[in-house]
Amino acid sequence: MSSLQVLAGFHAVTARLRHAPDSVKELYIEASRRDKRVQSLVQLAEKARVRVLPVPADRLDGLARGTRHQGVVALAQPVVLAIDIDQVLDELEDRNEPALLLVLDGVTDPHNLGACLRTADAAGVHAVIAPRDKAVGLNSTVQRVACGAAETVPYIMVTNLARTLRHLKERDVWLVGTDDQATASLHQIDGRRAMAWVMGAEGEGMRRLTRETCDELVHIPMCGSVESLNVSVASAVCLYETVRQRQQG
Repeated sequence: MSSLQVLAGFHAVTARLRHAPDSVKELYIEASRRDKRVQSLVQLAEKARVRVLPVPADRLDGLARGTRHQGVVALAQPVVLAIDIDQVLDELEDRNEPALLLVLDGVTDPHNLGACLRTADAAGVHAVIAPRDKAVGLNSTVQRVACGAAETVPYIMVTNLARTLRHLKERDVWLVGTDDQATASLHQIDGRRAMAWVMGAEGEGMRRLTRETCDELVHIPMCGSVESLNVSVASAVCLYETVRQRQQG
């Protein structure tokens, strides 16, 4: 079990059964549940030939380790969507499609990462990149909050973020960072080119070297009294500016 990934909640388990059913080894459901939502999930698991085990609620609590599980927990082999960023970029070049990447520097809250992955999936992001240090991995909370997006958007953790950013620049990916003090607005960027949005965590923002590596810094116009947005909300605002430009273009 130590090599298996714990998936908790309907969205995370359903997404894995649909996108990578062979990776799911066992499905545990709360024995007292007989509702249609559970029945539909059991049918999906049986179609994928996954063993379904009805268990007491306290067994699920132990498996989920504090993550809200909604009466559903699965054990699965980890699924790697992309080995590295070059794999992603090479595939995009073959399709003649400009890259849209999201770089998260210092996001350690699993709820924020899960929300960022969900937004990235909705906006058509090709990969999310984060450093191995000072960043959260794809734990069960991230899987649940992402509502299945962790199964579709590659989350690539790199040893040296600054070096990876420089490599992206060598691959002609334009790096746009967000900074409250920047003079240019996000609406002034050219989102039709291959690009990566670089976001920092709330409070600290991007690290100095990350900021200095960006090709361009922009701010999100703020009309109210709050000084900044949550990183997942800020990511959504920026990504959908790119989506808007590409759809118009």
